[in-house]
Amino acid sequence: MRHALPLFTLALLGACTVGPDYKGPPAVASDAVTRGTFVRAADPALTSAPGLARWWETLNDPTLNALVDDALAHSPTIDAAQANLRAAQEQYRQQRAARLPSVSASAVYLNARLPGTNLGGGQQGGGNSDTTLDFYNLGAMASWEPDLFGGGRRTLEQQRATEGQRFAQLADAQVTLSAQVAQAYVALRDVQARARLNAQSSALQRRQLALVEQRYAAGTASQLQVERLRNQLNSTDAQTIPLAAQIDEYKGQLAVLTGRAPGALDATLATVIAVPLPPAQVPIGDPAALIQHRPDIRAAERALAAGNAQIGVATARKFPSLNLLGIIGLGGTGVSDVLDPSKLATVAAPMLNWSFLDFGRNRAAVRQAEAQRDAADAQYRQAVLEALQDAETSLSRFGNARQQLAQLLLAEQSATRAATLNAQRVDAGTSTLVDQLDIERQRLSATIGAEQGRAQLTNNYIAVQKSLGLGWTDPAAASARP
Repeated sequence: MRHALPLFTLALLGACTVGPDYKGPPAVASDAVTRGTFVRAADPALTSAPGLARWWETLNDPTLNALVDDALAHSPTIDAAQANLRAAQEQYRQQRAARLPSVSASAVYLNARLPGTNLGGGQQGGGNSDTTLDFYNLGAMASWEPDLFGGGRRTLEQQRATEGQRFAQLADAQVTLSAQVAQAYVALRDVQARARLNAQSSALQRRQLALVEQRYAAGTASQLQVERLRNQLNSTDAQTIPLAAQIDEYKGQLAVLTGRAPGALDATLATVIAVPLPPAQVPIGDPAALIQHRPDIRAAERALAAGNAQIGVATARKFPSLNLLGIIGLGGTGVSDVLDPSKLATVAAPMLNWSFLDFGRNRAAVRQAEAQRDAADAQYRQAVLEALQDAETSLSRFGNARQQLAQLLLAEQSATRAATLNAQRVDAGTSTLVDQLDIERQRLSATIGAEQGRAQLTNNYIAVQKSLGLGWTDPAAASARP
């Protein structure tokens, strides 16, 4: 009974956990989410089927698939995010181990020479009495700090939330990186296609200029016509020059995104192919569910949970702490003493610490933690609102880009029909070759506009996937990657 009461008291204290319990994130814009007022309902191309995490595969471009997979496997950005996640996991393990008793072993040899003393076993010389002592000891020490008021439990809660935040940041890095690779790839294919079309347009304009110059020499065309065509040719050539620089820029960007030096992918990306297009039906699921899907929102929610736990950590410091220390050892002045059970020494030292007079330091720490929790709450709400706006904007732009591309394709088809009809007139002798070349130039201009419309549609498709937080892997896949 003499020992049972203190142990029972410690057990009761160990069940106490100070600080507020985490009740989840606040509800943000719940009315808008419930109404489901996203533009998806007005666009039949957007279905309610759940979206794919590997959304880039729906573009059906093997080169793009390989680039995204390569970037996710070798990008320094992903490596840094994974290292931060591993650090958070190990920090959690450290905090969990810190709640358990620690045991350490020691082996001590002490040699001391004490001048001017004679303890009976010393060596005397001259007029002074000196003592030389040898001491040998083998021992073990155990210590444990019971978690009386739950500060350790709150620390574990905080570290677990931080680990979740780091994983969400890793997922967010994957989302961002996959979108960056896809956007750079689409931009490269767009610029390559426009450079090729511009070169064709320049060739047509040179033929047209040569014919008009011949007509001018024959007196059937004016110098104004010659200068007008020469100005068009110079403008087209001027537009072609920066396209080559943009091609090199996007190739270098893709190389860096995949963890390579600029120029490493030049040969791989040299072949000009069309811009990949999204599928006719785009599965996005419920846009309002992005609160659960987007990694940046999950990271903000975990930061809020960690901030809430920090209040309990700071509150626990206001109360007493108990440290239980025990020492056991064998030793004496001879080597044989470390093996003599009669030389066993034990020490038990419970220590109670309580900074009851800290002049408000602990109270200020609690208020600081509360303020940081409130800031994390506000950041979470802001992240949700921005995510809702991002999803709404990207879905709207995607629908508008589809309509714009439809009109650009109609214009391209009309220009193609006009070129075909005028070619028939040239064959019949009712139209000139100069007119035909001008119509062909207009057709190429319409084709360039349609090419830009395709790139814009695909970029808006990428923005939709990014706004919904797609493209991240699960924890098992993330931990399994080297």
